[in-house]
Amino acid sequence: MGAPRLSRTPLPGIGVRYDLTTREHRRLSVVAHRDGGRILNAYHGDDPDECALSVKLTSGEAEALIDALMPSHHSPSLLSTTDLGLVAERVELPSTSHWNGRLLGETRMRTETGASIVAVLRRATAIPSPAPDFRLSGGDTLIVIGTREGVEAAAAILGRE
Repeated sequence: MGAPRLSRTPLPGIGVRYDLTTREHRRLSVVAHRDGGRILNAYHGDDPDECALSVKLTSGEAEALIDALMPSHHSPSLLSTTDLGLVAERVELPSTSHWNGRLLGETRMRTETGASIVAVLRRATAIPSPAPDFRLSGGDTLIVIGTREGVEAAAAILGRE
C-alpha cells in the first residue's frame, strides 16, 4: 500500500482545507475553521466532484472524533490545551508579510495578544522556542499558542502586509 495522499490548502479568513485520497481512491476533505469547527466531506467514488456526505462538527465534536480515530495520541504527560482554555494553531507567514525579514520581537506578539510563538517550521526544520532576535522569513509556519482570541489576533498581526 502506498502512502495516503494528503494535500493542504490555506483558506484565508476561514482556516485550512485538507484533502485525502485513500488507497481505494475515495476522496475525503476536512475544512478546519479557525474557531475549531470542522466540516467533514466524503465524495462519491464514481464522481469525485459530487459530495455524498457533509457533516458540520463543533470543535468539541471534532475533538471527540479525533479521540475515536487516534486514541493512542493521549499521553498522561501531555497537556490538552483545550482543557486549559488554550488553542494551538499553525499560522503561515506570507512572503508579502510586513514581518518578512524582521525580528520576532518587533511583532510585540505576546505583549499585544497574550499568545506565544512556541516554534517555527522553516522548510524541513523545526525551530523550537524562537527568541525575540529570531529573524522571520516569508513561508515560515509559526506554531502559536494562546486563547482563541489571542491566536486570532496573532494571525491578524502576522498577516499584515
